[in-house]
Amino acid sequence: MYELRYEAPDSLDAAIGLITAEAGDVRILAGGTDLLVQMHSDLIEPALLVDIKNIAEMRSIEKTGGGYRFGAAVTGMELVNHPDFGNDWPGVLDGVKLIGSIQVKGRATVAGNLCNASPAADSVPPMMTAGAVATVVGPNGKREVPVAEIAIGPGQTSLEKGEVVVSFTLPERPPRSGDAYLRFTPRTEMDIAVVGVAVNLTLDDGGTCTDAAIALGAVAERALLVDEAAAALIGSKLEDAAMDNLAAAASNACRPIDDKRGTKEYRIKVAGVLARRAAAIARERAENG
Repeated sequence: MYELRYEAPDSLDAAIGLITAEAGDVRILAGGTDLLVQMHSDLIEPALLVDIKNIAEMRSIEKTGGGYRFGAAVTGMELVNHPDFGNDWPGVLDGVKLIGSIQVKGRATVAGNLCNASPAADSVPPMMTAGAVATVVGPNGKREVPVAEIAIGPGQTSLEKGEVVVSFTLPERPPRSGDAYLRFTPRTEMDIAVVGVAVNLTLDDGGTCTDAAIALGAVAERALLVDEAAAALIGSKLEDAAMDNLAAAASNACRPIDDKRGTKEYRIKVAGVLARRAAAIARERAENG
């Protein structure tokens, strides 16, 4: 008979100890909005659930030297309701706001969205373009891993056995910076992205783009940072020609599948369209922020 053990440690050391000592499959419970569905569907049968919501350092949102640090058990709604986070990183919040319904966001976490490793995860592309770094702790100590390097394929991460994402750090933003995330779905609410595009950019006083990062979701086995698309904007004032080059580079980077939500050709076309739109929003935010 299948038996499941549940533990809710109140310290990170205790959590790592539980994970390391368990020989069977261990799963981390933050919000549980993906995990519990997988368990009820008999897709996984973990031997141990480690609930991290009682660990103080995984529940806080802090400003750190102009940037932010927030824990892996911070919910989407806690980020949405934070008085400053959305003003500083509106594009990241664009993605967080698209993680299910309000009720789901009341439980779901960015860490869970990342570690579930869905190629269509909405918070991941804007976290990637923000340059977010995950603090990962395990039996061999602590390491800092760019969010862009966590997911390596559908349902697969680069985390080693026993490792846990503890928190995320976002850097201080330069002046005249803006970011945005857009996705396309067949339905307007609570659907999975057919394509998602995140743009983060910085302008100088004359309106020239001095730095940029572009990430695509749902068009490959994992979210992709597209350096060629960023290069299309850097040095430009986001004129039509630069936007055309951005769209072309975004489309060229796609390696999607056909499924019931969209064909390969459709996804490739939409990626270019959304890249232009997201860049325009990011520019407006940089100019007015």
